[in-house]
Amino acid sequence: MKKVIHTDKAPKAIGPYSQAIENNGMLFISGQIPVDPATGKVAETIEEQTEQVLKNIGAILEEAGYTYANVVKTTCLLSDMANFKPMNEVYAKYFKENPPARAAFAVKALPMGVMVEIESIAIK
Repeated sequence: MKKVIHTDKAPKAIGPYSQAIENNGMLFISGQIPVDPATGKVAETIEEQTEQVLKNIGAILEEAGYTYANVVKTTCLLSDMANFKPMNEVYAKYFKENPPARAAFAVKALPMGVMVEIESIAIK
């Protein structure tokens, strides 16, 4: 059964979508951008932005009863592939052992002019 997941510890959806949907032990987290949910501000550097995105994902995982260890797939969207290495260095801190499958793409633009957006799938 489809269950909508929402937490105030991650940014509110800025469109007609949910932060995450859980169904049959699978959690589908919508693309998260680096908005601090407490202030509505966006960090400046790619490292800070990646850190905030992964904190937002962590808050949603926690709300649904999952952890980073449950994440099996991510998709990383970057405004510039020159940011791949610094994004990857921050990302690696969250997925130290048995990291999830992943795709990374450069895109023309991201919401609010951010440098990184990451979507995730987790399974219990």
